[in-house]
Amino acid sequence: MSFGQNVTATKIELFKYKRSSQVATMVQKILDDKRKVLLKNIEEMIAEAQKTRGGIWEPLQDIYQSVNESYLSLGVGTVDSVAQSTPAVMEVESDVKRVVDVTIPVLSVTEKDTKSIPYGFADTNASIDRGAKLIKDLLPKICKAAEYENSIFSLAKALEKTQKLLNALENVIIPQYKQRVRFILATLEEREREEFARLKKVKASMEKRQ
Repeated sequence: MSFGQNVTATKIELFKYKRSSQVATMVQKILDDKRKVLLKNIEEMIAEAQKTRGGIWEPLQDIYQSVNESYLSLGVGTVDSVAQSTPAVMEVESDVKRVVDVTIPVLSVTEKDTKSIPYGFADTNASIDRGAKLIKDLLPKICKAAEYENSIFSLAKALEKTQKLLNALENVIIPQYKQRVRFILATLEEREREEFARLKKVKASMEKRQ
C-alpha cells in the first residue's frame, strides 16, 4: 500500500484502515517484546563473554612463553615437525540453537584420547609438554568465548533490524493509518451533515408547496 495515494473516504476504506491500524499495533507489541528479549540475551551473553575472556589471557601468555621456550631450546624445525606429526586429540563440533528467531552457533570440545601424550619424548622437552597441556585446557574456553562473540553479533544484528521495524511502525505506519482514519471519519461526518442539511431543505420546500 502506498501512503502517497489519495484516500477514498468510504466506510469500506474506514474499516480497512482501522483493521490495518489494529494489526500494526499488534505487530508493534510483538516486536517490542522481541526487542526486550534480544536485549536481555545480549546483556547476559556480554557478561558471560567478559568472564570467559578474563580467564583466557593469562593462560595464553603461558602458552606463548612455553612455545617460545620450545623454539629456543629445540629449534623451529623440531617443534614444527612435532606439531605436524602429532595426531589431534581434541575435536571441536559445531551445532546451532535458536534464541527468539535467531540462529546462533554452539561449539563443543571433546577429547579423543586423554590417557597419553600423543608424541614421543626423544626429541621434545618439558616446555612442549607444558604448552600442549595448557592448550588442551584452554581450548574449550576459547571456543566458548568465540561462541559468545558470534552469538552477540548475530543477536545485535537481529536487534538492529527489529528496532528499525519498530521505528517505522511507531513513527510512520501507525500514525499514517490513524491520520487516514481521522480523515475518513471527518469526511463522512461532513457528508452526513451536508446530507442532513439537504434533507431539511427538501422537507422545508415540500412543506412550503403544501
